Amino acid sequence: MPAPLDQLGSAPVTTPVDVVILAAGKGKRMYSAVPKVLHRLGGRPLVQHVVNAARALGARSICVVYGHGGAQVRDSLAAYDLHFALQEPQLGTGHAVLQALPHVGEDGRVLVLYGDVPLIRVTTLQRLTAGDPEAVHLVTATMDEPGGYGRIVRNGDRQVQRIVEENDASPAERGITEVNTGIILAPTAKLAGWLGELRSENTQGEYYLTDVVALAIRDGVPVNTVQPEATWETLGVNSKADLAVLERIYQRYQADDLLGRGVTLLDPARIDLRGILECGADVTIDVNCVFEGTVRLGNDVVIGANCVLRDVSVGDGTLIAPFSHLEAATIGEGCQIGPFARMRPGTRIAGHVHIGNFVEIKNSVIQNGSKANHLAYIGDTDVGERVNIGAGTIVCNYDGANKHKTIIEDNVFIGSDTQLVAPVRIGEGATIGAGTTVTKDVPAGVLALSRAKQTAIEGWKRPRKKAKGEDG
Repeated sequence: MPAPLDQLGSAPVTTPVDVVILAAGKGKRMYSAVPKVLHRLGGRPLVQHVVNAARALGARSICVVYGHGGAQVRDSLAAYDLHFALQEPQLGTGHAVLQALPHVGEDGRVLVLYGDVPLIRVTTLQRLTAGDPEAVHLVTATMDEPGGYGRIVRNGDRQVQRIVEENDASPAERGITEVNTGIILAPTAKLAGWLGELRSENTQGEYYLTDVVALAIRDGVPVNTVQPEATWETLGVNSKADLAVLERIYQRYQADDLLGRGVTLLDPARIDLRGILECGADVTIDVNCVFEGTVRLGNDVVIGANCVLRDVSVGDGTLIAPFSHLEAATIGEGCQIGPFARMRPGTRIAGHVHIGNFVEIKNSVIQNGSKANHLAYIGDTDVGERVNIGAGTIVCNYDGANKHKTIIEDNVFIGSDTQLVAPVRIGEGATIGAGTTVTKDVPAGVLALSRAKQTAIEGWKRPRKKAKGEDG
């Protein structure tokens, strides 16, 4: 299956590392009531990608520094074992890390990550944490257009001297293309001392975490740098346009991984993976398909164009025809589903079943060899083997207050335009004539009908459409 970016190369670090994730920003340029770090990439909040990367790294502890939308941020991460620190007021990145220090151990190192930089890979963080535990380590990147980033200022021996923010940089410093990504690793005890020395004497009036670098150099502490394999690992989100760019990068990476695992994608630029997708051999996926939650596709599965699958398992050799929507469903082998079919939660389809266009199934079991090829609703129903459900058949499972169950035994034939008013049982081998409303159990092997006598009315005239302006 495709490996999530935040789990690539996951392995425990060899020295204690506590991760601090800065997630307090409002994100004014997002123009949204949703906190910036909770906007979604690949189906998950931005900050969740970062938490997953920290966990895959083997961090001893993780502290999320929150501010705007605090309760929402905490609630979105409730499934994780995390510490939280409130930054209020928000006085810069150095001030934010200072709020987290009470939640980290004094004997290790602090790795600072960012809740709006979601694509950082564990392999990059592993190289960062593999260095001298007494040194400061930075992730830097070389960019053709470094606007907006702090620049890495080096001396003639290529040693890092300091980091200068763009607003405070000279014209010559702004010409530097190596930038600070903000990701920093430092010994905790030393970092605590340096944070206490920070000053806000800059154009923003903030306490910059980047000023720690100059203090480390002053104290003779080595400052080393690591660059990621891909610059996009370090890109942050400040606007919906940034989010869209990272989404396409993320999706293209996932598509390339699927291709590398032998999956046929008819257009790798038109697939959206918003969870985990496990594929067997010889799987083919057409354009504009969306996969959410955990989806498992067996061998020789074909997914037609414009399908949405969420938390679905599909057996070997099954075809999901275009425009089908499946959620929390299990599909057996050799089935044909769709086009325009809808499988709702609780649907379990056995092998060699045909579910055709505009058929909706909810909380039902359909056994081997059964068919519902056209325009049907099957809800809260157990369908046996080799059952044929005609076009326009509806299971009336809801009485306005409660849901009721319908049982259709093996080898039943249900004619078109039939209503099954639950609770009801159709016995094995029974036939339900077209146009029948079934309100009580049908014995095995019988023909059940409920049609009124056909009548021909002489002289009856069909209503006509009134002419424009005609009275009455």
